[in-house]
Amino acid sequence: MNQPAPPCPERIKHLSAQRMVQQTRDVLLLWRRLRHGDDACLNELLEASLRLQRWAERLEQAPLAGLAQMIGQRLQALVLCPPPYPTLALTELETLIKRLSRASLRRGDQLDDVPLPPLRRPLYLLLQDHEHAERLAKQLAFFGLAAQALHSAEALRASLLEQRPEVVVMDVDFTGPGRGLELAQALQDDPQQPVALLFFGCDETSTSARLAAVRAGAKAFLTGKLEASTLLEKIELLSNPAHIDPFRVLIIDDSRTQALHTERTLKSAGIATRVLIEPLKTMDALADFQPDLIILDMYMPGCTGAELARAIRHCDRYVSVPIIYLSAEDDLDKQLEAMSEGGDDFLTKPVQARQLVTTVHNRAARARHLNARMIRDSLTGLYNHTHILQLLEDSSHRARREAQPLSFAMLDIDHFKRVNDLHGHSTGDRVLKSLALFLRQRLRRTDFIGRYGGEEFAIVMPNTELDAAHLVLDDLRRRFAELNYPAQPHDLQCTFSAGIASLRQDMDALSLSTTADEALYAAKHSGRNCVVKTPD
Repeated sequence: MNQPAPPCPERIKHLSAQRMVQQTRDVLLLWRRLRHGDDACLNELLEASLRLQRWAERLEQAPLAGLAQMIGQRLQALVLCPPPYPTLALTELETLIKRLSRASLRRGDQLDDVPLPPLRRPLYLLLQDHEHAERLAKQLAFFGLAAQALHSAEALRASLLEQRPEVVVMDVDFTGPGRGLELAQALQDDPQQPVALLFFGCDETSTSARLAAVRAGAKAFLTGKLEASTLLEKIELLSNPAHIDPFRVLIIDDSRTQALHTERTLKSAGIATRVLIEPLKTMDALADFQPDLIILDMYMPGCTGAELARAIRHCDRYVSVPIIYLSAEDDLDKQLEAMSEGGDDFLTKPVQARQLVTTVHNRAARARHLNARMIRDSLTGLYNHTHILQLLEDSSHRARREAQPLSFAMLDIDHFKRVNDLHGHSTGDRVLKSLALFLRQRLRRTDFIGRYGGEEFAIVMPNTELDAAHLVLDDLRRRFAELNYPAQPHDLQCTFSAGIASLRQDMDALSLSTTADEALYAAKHSGRNCVVKTPD
């Protein structure tokens, strides 16, 4: 019997290439599932990327193998990190996935039928100092923002046709005195969607120049030294504001029907709620939910609303949380008496939905604004020392109750006194603000970040194992060391040291913070610029 002829080398190569294309598509499809909330496919995506790397190496496709390897490394870091995953880590993966698609698939096989979430739009920098613009673009990349330095009006127009940016940062004197303002006005006259503009001037400008900027559609005007951290902070506020948490309202009412009706009314207005039917569990609910406002029934089994309001006010943490009574009680004297016991307002059932929503919204907004002044550090905007420790205590209780891991990290900027002594306190403040922004950008929204004091920072990382916390902090340490700060005679670079501890059953919040502080001490005495974790 004749044996079938072995496949020729060209046929083998063709089949191998087809197999590699299919594996690439597997990576893209799994990535789409992950970005649409299927966290269970993360390990499958990691395995697919490793298979793609092996096939690319076998076919001597070095660029493709390198991309697959970088994707695999970042996925391995995510495997150790519980969801929700850090926004910046996902953004970096999106960039690599896009590069993988362009590098490995035929034109017709690219992402036409495998839609991926869009990448964040770029930032266009148009500065008179081209070298400074290039440096800024590189610095902004460390914060996860794609910035492009453009050196002419023609380059800007070409870029606008290719992709609309989040923001255009325009030097008022770009290409000549006052020419930046003229170019910006021409942009706004374009019939397409207007561009968000942020103006920059080296020196304090005249009123007429600022008016011209306003008429050209300026969202903000910066002067002095333009630095990455300052610029990004402004951009985040203007073009991509951080997600504003909805107001949180705790509804305490023994009538489930009435409580659910109130909840539906508030939820329809975008207000987050939690219903509590058992008033004796109020303190636990307050610590867990951290409401901006409390809606309280007057008459409940086990206690009255006024008694419960007094008990809440005995706790310093909740002295400023507004309490609104919602009750069928229509006796004015009883209403006023209840309000004297810690209430801020009284609404009589049945209440119109519009009145309820407006009252809740106005009081919660004012309370949140005042509370932010009490619990936030004025320089960095992070939680202050007292509040970050309170959050650590709350997280410790929750972790023990739900049998979840909890890690706590202490950070200290290395040789910070030297920065202040050699470059001045204004430079030191810029470094502190930069690190604060860096941490907010790269950590999860479920993590709590505080300024512990001076150049020390603290991070509470719920539902995070010690090894995962160490991996995240060490990556932050390496990337932060790459940032530059303008200084004389040379640009300044800073590093930090960190210590991490994880919660054990025999620990309370105080002993956890003490253990993390000891680990930080060990990091400082190990040469600095390192992360030390305590043994489990």
